[in-house]
Amino acid sequence: MNIIIRKALKEDMPQVLALIKELALYEKAAQEVTNNVEEMIKDGFNDNPVYFCDVAEYNSVVVGMAIYFIKYSTWKGKGIYLDDILVTEKLRGKGIGKMLFDNVIKVSHELGVNQLHWQVLDWNTPAINFYKKYPTNFDSEWINCKLTNQQIAELSNKM
Repeated sequence: MNIIIRKALKEDMPQVLALIKELALYEKAAQEVTNNVEEMIKDGFNDNPVYFCDVAEYNSVVVGMAIYFIKYSTWKGKGIYLDDILVTEKLRGKGIGKMLFDNVIKVSHELGVNQLHWQVLDWNTPAINFYKKYPTNFDSEWINCKLTNQQIAELSNKM
């Protein structure tokens, strides 16, 4: 199997979005995807991209992707946050996810970051087992917090 890991192109975004929707379906949250190809191109392919995307290509088809961005920690400095990594279901278990993850590790090293962060759902045993193959620190101390776009707007309007 000849897999190519490369930086994503604008033309890949429809396939990347399809993978994102496949992941959302797997995570039982298909209705949560509100992103679209136009936004992904605008946000990732400009002079100051807010994310980076690498893809795994097989027979000229995008079959996997990793989306990550630079983060900053007041304690540790520059880091990378891996937002999602996904391989299409029919090609899982063939080492493609490892190729993508290893590439993000390589990019992290090249950029001289101090940490690489990501999340995994507590019920996603295949992903947890995948990450256990690496010297991963699974954090039990921190609680994830977020505000949605609607909540941000409502709060902003009150200020």
